[in-house]
Amino acid sequence: MQEQMEAFLRLVGSIPVETVYLLVGLGAAVENLFPPVPSDIVVVVGGILADRGMLDARLVFVVAWASNLFLALGVYVAARRFGGGMFSTRWGRWLLRPAQLARMSLFYEDYGALTILVSRFFPVFRVLVPAFAGISRLGFWRTALPLAIASAAWYAVLVFAGVLASRNVPRIVSALTTINTTAGVVALLVGAALVWLWWRSRHGDETEGP
Repeated sequence: MQEQMEAFLRLVGSIPVETVYLLVGLGAAVENLFPPVPSDIVVVVGGILADRGMLDARLVFVVAWASNLFLALGVYVAARRFGGGMFSTRWGRWLLRPAQLARMSLFYEDYGALTILVSRFFPVFRVLVPAFAGISRLGFWRTALPLAIASAAWYAVLVFAGVLASRNVPRIVSALTTINTTAGVVALLVGAALVWLWWRSRHGDETEGP
């Protein structure tokens, strides 16, 4: 494992610096559209390379944070502009009925900023929550500020972890995998609860009539 990781780091280190920063930014950004992208590992690798003098840790952080925030806000803006129309279609109404959309909008009005802040630390939810904030028409700054704060905190930790762990790569990768696995299990449980609430609210709407 150690030898493989060191070989990988040497390979990345042989790439032009500008390209490495671009890869860090792309990894952090694309996660907002395709959650399986291992963006956390990409940022940690950036921190490791910074400790070894190949990159600047501050720039790794800024690139990762700005890229992730920019595309997350892009998802929010697109959902705010086009999401309502999507849920007015036949399939959209099957997924979320008007009454369910109204309840979601009320929830975001009361707890949207806190939900966004917390969700950024959990896989999958960090992708979905900004989209639903847009669909619920939560205000731009009430969305952007918690996104910016949570993303900054997370990427600062990842870069710092990479800097500290550059001499013990397998341990930090193992620890990060454990953290993400735990967060994924929590996200799965929360997701199951949300599906149950979705089904319950939908069933309630049916019993109450059109």
